[in-house]
Amino acid sequence: MMPRLVLRPLTLASTLLLGACSALPPEVYTQQDKQERIRQDRKLMYGQQEPVTHPITFYEAAARALKYNLDYRLKLMEGALASDLHDLSSYEMLPRVVASAGYASRSNDSGGTSIGIEDREESLRASTSQERYRDLSGLGLSWSLLDFGVAYYRSQQKGDQVMMAEERRRKVSQNVLQDVRSAYWRALGAQRLLPQVDKLLTRTQLALDSARQAETQGLMPRQEALAYQRALLDSVSLLNQRRQDLEFARAELAALMSLPPGSEMVLADEPEPGLPVLTQRIDNLEQMALENRPEIMEEWYRKRANQQDIRIAKAELWPNVGLNWGYNYDSNKYLYNNHWSEAGLQVSLNLLKFLQLPAIWGMEESQEATDDARRVALSMAVLTQVRVGVLRYNLASQEVAFADESLRVDESLLSYAQAASSSRQGSELEVIRAEGRYLLSRYQREAAYSQAQAAWGRLYNSIGLDVQPDEIAQNDIKTLAHAIKVTMQRQEAQQLIGTHRGVPYALVR
Repeated sequence: MMPRLVLRPLTLASTLLLGACSALPPEVYTQQDKQERIRQDRKLMYGQQEPVTHPITFYEAAARALKYNLDYRLKLMEGALASDLHDLSSYEMLPRVVASAGYASRSNDSGGTSIGIEDREESLRASTSQERYRDLSGLGLSWSLLDFGVAYYRSQQKGDQVMMAEERRRKVSQNVLQDVRSAYWRALGAQRLLPQVDKLLTRTQLALDSARQAETQGLMPRQEALAYQRALLDSVSLLNQRRQDLEFARAELAALMSLPPGSEMVLADEPEPGLPVLTQRIDNLEQMALENRPEIMEEWYRKRANQQDIRIAKAELWPNVGLNWGYNYDSNKYLYNNHWSEAGLQVSLNLLKFLQLPAIWGMEESQEATDDARRVALSMAVLTQVRVGVLRYNLASQEVAFADESLRVDESLLSYAQAASSSRQGSELEVIRAEGRYLLSRYQREAAYSQAQAAWGRLYNSIGLDVQPDEIAQNDIKTLAHAIKVTMQRQEAQQLIGTHRGVPYALVR
């Protein structure tokens, strides 16, 4: 009776404890918790960055984007996680080795009597061969052929998922470089033009005030004064629109590089590199794209990963062979042998599993056809991107040549207007209008050049070339930028282009 008196209070206490735990209200984050979370997130976003101490070149901008861009860092972490899961899954192929130790007790003696089978009379008095309190321990090893086969295919599948994560990382890095190329040259154009645009806007506003006074005082014919004001207002409107585009470009580049808010960003105003001239044939570009594009490689690995599911379904039809061995110890003093080992072999087969075989064959054919169709459709889209990229770059290069000619004409007109200016109001307004046209032409030229660089970046991306070194986290910005520059120059020299200034793109077929 004593153990029962002890057991009941323990059961009651456990019930009350579980009830109290289930009644606990959910914990709500406080404002202090939110502030701490924000502080930690900001530290993760900006805490490990090298400060900007000098004007940023294009290759340094690319290096900062690859090193600090949060999307790219996320893909790196996903790749590391996939690799860790692959390493973990490989251990599932090992046999199971289980060590156990414990203590057993009961409130009374275990025992029994025996009766005769024929006469049903008791032949032995009640006896026990087990102590009330005893220690138990053991070491067991078991291995299953079916578990081994499934674990093997799972490990192969995890390996394919590691490669898929690597291809996604490659794609993000290529997209980051493309976005940096587009934003950098627009931001550099903004850095060059914004001071002059602001200065001209101030002069234009003063000229508008002067034109209004001249109209009010009758110093100019009303129709002529209104025409000048209309022209100046149109120029101000266009300049304001272009100014917004320039500001957005700087903000976009800063976001790509993950610069902390309020950071000073000055771009290196180096000589403008000439536009590349493609020398490869279009069929060679298509071949490179089919070989290098991360999306195609990812689909190819996905097909192999899907095939592992089919192999697992087939493996489950195999007879299962199970082996086990164990070593045991029992402190029971009534045992003749307190230490013993045991071994066993078991073969089993689920016959009903064979009913799944036709469905597995059908699923295998459908899965393979679907994977192939998806990859072929993606390959066709890639080929289209290459051809469209070539055409887009062709048109963008021609637009740069046209913008150069327009800029030359507007620069000549500005020089003529400045030379012919006098103290008359109309001449001053004409100079301002000519300067406004000149700045708009400069903007259009900078925009055309940045669009050509962006078009080249899209073509570069459509081919699927990698430019980042294998190690990013371990390198500083200067080293990483130099590695990116060397890689790009080597690829361009060996596989794609030569450089030439001022010549429209010519496609070699």
